[in-house]
Amino acid sequence: MKQLLLVFLGGGFGSMLRFAFGKFLNNSQNGIPYGTFAANVIGSLLIGLILGLAAKNDTLSSNQTLLLATGFCGGFTTFSTFAYENHVLLKSGDFMSFAIYTIASFVLGFLAVFFGMYLAK
Repeated sequence: MKQLLLVFLGGGFGSMLRFAFGKFLNNSQNGIPYGTFAANVIGSLLIGLILGLAAKNDTLSSNQTLLLATGFCGGFTTFSTFAYENHVLLKSGDFMSFAIYTIASFVLGFLAVFFGMYLAK
């Protein structure tokens, strides 16, 4: 039960922060949803740092890892939103924004995880 509560709390805070990013950074005028993009790249960096620290000399407890990685990062990152926004870009015919957003999200997301793991060493 404690583990579910930790994931719930972390996810709630992550979701609130993701909402704020979207509210202030997403703009239908500029094509690319920068708030979602930023949340996914920053969340990837954070999960790399968190899991890297958790693996390094047991720096984080399993409860802290659940709260931060599973809860917060799970609530903060936005794959379902990412998929929907790509659908909107394709449907509107904005193929360039679709390509840039999709490729940059994957490449920078993966690099951010690796960089987070590197920083945690």
